[in-house]
Amino acid sequence: MAKQIHSDRVLEIDNIRVTFDTPDGAVEAVRGVSMHVRRGETVAVVGESGSGKSQIMMSAMGLLASNGQATGAVRYRGEDILNLPVKKLNKIRGAKISMIFQEPMTSLDPLYTIQDQLCEPLMVHGGLSRSKARARVLELLKLVQIPDPERRMKSYPYEMSGGQRQRVMIAMALANDPDLLIADEPTTALDVTIQADILHLLAELQARLGMSILFITHDLGIVEAFADRVYVMRKGQLEEEGETQQIFQAPATDYTRMLLDAEPSGQKSAPAADAEVMLSGKDVVVTFGTPGGFLRKDTQFTAVKGIDVALHREQTIGIVGESGSGKSTLGRALLQLLPSEGRVVYLGQEISGLDRAHMRPYRDGLQMVFQDPYGSLSPRMTVSEIITEGLLVHEPGLSQRERAERAAQALEDVGLEPSMRNRFPHEFSGGQRQRIAIARAVVLRPKVIVLDEPTSALDRSVQKQVIELLRRLQKEHALSYLFISHDLAVVRALSDYVMVMRDGKVVEQGLTEQVFDNPSQQYTRDLMRAAFDLREILREKLA
Repeated sequence: MAKQIHSDRVLEIDNIRVTFDTPDGAVEAVRGVSMHVRRGETVAVVGESGSGKSQIMMSAMGLLASNGQATGAVRYRGEDILNLPVKKLNKIRGAKISMIFQEPMTSLDPLYTIQDQLCEPLMVHGGLSRSKARARVLELLKLVQIPDPERRMKSYPYEMSGGQRQRVMIAMALANDPDLLIADEPTTALDVTIQADILHLLAELQARLGMSILFITHDLGIVEAFADRVYVMRKGQLEEEGETQQIFQAPATDYTRMLLDAEPSGQKSAPAADAEVMLSGKDVVVTFGTPGGFLRKDTQFTAVKGIDVALHREQTIGIVGESGSGKSTLGRALLQLLPSEGRVVYLGQEISGLDRAHMRPYRDGLQMVFQDPYGSLSPRMTVSEIITEGLLVHEPGLSQRERAERAAQALEDVGLEPSMRNRFPHEFSGGQRQRIAIARAVVLRPKVIVLDEPTSALDRSVQKQVIELLRRLQKEHALSYLFISHDLAVVRALSDYVMVMRDGKVVEQGLTEQVFDNPSQQYTRDLMRAAFDLREILREKLA
């Protein structure tokens, strides 16, 4: 019997199955899922990390990894595009169907400027001349609120913060006014004050263009305010579907109720007043670019402007602020991963300005979990090799068996099966890759860990597990954390001290309870409202 064609459906996914061939055998990531998106509709797909959300969309766009295979049907306006030749598929993706990827650093080419990368889809799919494409790029960067867009057009991806790179990806996806926008965690790397503005922008474009949006996310607050319908996924299968209001007010399954109830909780007590200072920075300044001179333009930009910080044993300092405020740059400067001015001291030893060789003895005690896990994990190494690489350098006396045992324990600590150790990074979801990055850091048993957005790619239920993990590891090994995040709910649950940054400076700091319950600065109050009253703000903007 012929399939019924629904004229109002922009996208139909029918009984799709996605299987990956791995060294451990075939892994079925998606098992017979069907869903659809109507014209002008916003549909959200939610579920825990590894539930198969992103793999459905990657298969729909013909972007599965080489060891992946999809069966079933994916119809765009009635035409099955699942097995279209690349040449025909390219006429649809990028023009009619556009996608915002979860990890902006690996989706942007590091060798090309932002201008060049945004011009390409406008010229290829939109037929614009280079000069008209440049004008449209400037318009798009203003649209997604990139600061100083004229200067940023000439920047490379590594010169931008994670949130700014995510906004560039959104601008690229919107460049040709697509028919359907597939957004895979589009606000993950965005600070709370920008999330509402981006969602408002998407809603405006949707109303103006009749665009449909398929929204993959773990942020249920955004889903409740933004989506018309919701699909809930679990372990590669569809758990529940329905209108947004129905799902949130009367969920049909225990799993959906668990997702809705999962929120970071608890509060960390401050360390003893006489606790040892593990890592400190005095008047830390980080400047990018080159100073002006004869026939040379001044391109200097100061990202961190004279900051003092002292991290004590078993303390967690939360560093918050908008994208581009200098949070991540400060963390890298303290670990001597960036050239900086000022004085940095680790366990009483000044490490400011040490070169790579002289820093090596300190590296096992100073670890970092990066914001973009896919970009920081070698695609050519298995998970086991990634986790044990540091052990080979810093604990060369361990036997191969001892290294394997340490790697297995680290994977268990972050909630992953040791049997996954022979897989490669691309065979994991974004959230699973983030847990691998945490395992790589903790396997060395460091004294200080700088955690740069370590829970940004994790759904709420897994965030709670990771928070408990970090708390336990901190207690067992007397660890100290610098916790950089835009997720204020997680910062509140994990930190005992908070620093609020803006434009490279600290505008407010103090004990977590004091800053959250009684902020002294209007900027901090605005951050708090955006974080904890997001649904209300979205409703106001989308009304």
